[in-house]
Amino acid sequence: MSDHDDDNKSKDKTVTIVVNGTPYQVPKKDELTYAEVVTFFDPTYPQHPDTVYSVTYSRGEKPKEGTLAPGGSVKAKEGMDFHVIPTSES
Repeated sequence: MSDHDDDNKSKDKTVTIVVNGTPYQVPKKDELTYAEVVTFFDPTYPQHPDTVYSVTYSRGEKPKEGTLAPGGSVKAKEGMDFHVIPTSES
């Protein structure tokens, strides 16, 4: 663990979300889209958008938990937990 002031300053402008157990920093106050969350899980998703994923989340604002559908978005909140599961592949 480090005590760097720079780390604290960057945390003021970002929030940490967790996608399938891996933490990611995202800009504070931004909406997260289905495509962004899936791309954290599968960086090749933009090249293979025909693959469909089930995206659920918890620890959100309102609603606190739910499903993120293709084309949908949700406000990013510190500590949000996303679960991404492939449901079909081409």
